[in-house]
Amino acid sequence: MAGAHLSGGQRQRLLIARALVNKPRIIFFDEATSALDNRTQAVVSESLDNLKATRIVIAHRLSTIMNADRIYVMQDGRVVQQGTYDELMKQEGVFANLAKRQMA
Repeated sequence: MAGAHLSGGQRQRLLIARALVNKPRIIFFDEATSALDNRTQAVVSESLDNLKATRIVIAHRLSTIMNADRIYVMQDGRVVQQGTYDELMKQEGVFANLAKRQMA
């Protein structure tokens, strides 16, 4: 079976490359970098920042969304906060609590 010996991170990089090859105007990422190490995730994120496309990103790793124009925080299926990374960090709430746990 082709690709059976790829790591999770290798598979994710391959899937991201396949998604970007046709230069889409809108792209959805659902935990797209979860299997990447921090260094590779930073390289991928920097490359995606230069992509001229609307990106909708679902992420638990907050470093993935630090440069997002708008962040929507969901809890129990409902939007409970929205704003930029900096705005959300200044508020008491789900986002700031999650960020503090990830930074610890």
